[in-house]
Amino acid sequence: MRQTRPRMTNLFEQLGLDSSEQAIQDFIGQHQLAAEIHIMDAEFWSDGQRQFLAEKIASDGEWAITVDQLNEALHEDSVPRR
Repeated sequence: MRQTRPRMTNLFEQLGLDSSEQAIQDFIGQHQLAAEIHIMDAEFWSDGQRQFLAEKIASDGEWAITVDQLNEALHEDSVPRR
C-alpha cells in the first residue's frame, strides 16, 4: 500500500484545519510566533493537535519535515531579514 507523501495540505487536514491554499496562508499569517516560542508551546493548538505534532516531530520521518516547514513559516516574522 502506497502512502501519500506528507505535504502542508495533508498536515492541515490531519490537524482538522482548512487545508485550502488560502486558508493555510491565512493561518500562518495570523499565527506568527515569537522566536522563543516553540511550535509545540503555541497557545492556539488543541491538546490533540499538539500531541499529533509532537508524535510527528519525534518520528523524525517525512512528517517531521513537513512539521518543521510549518514551524519555519510560523516563525517567519521573528527572523530578522537581511
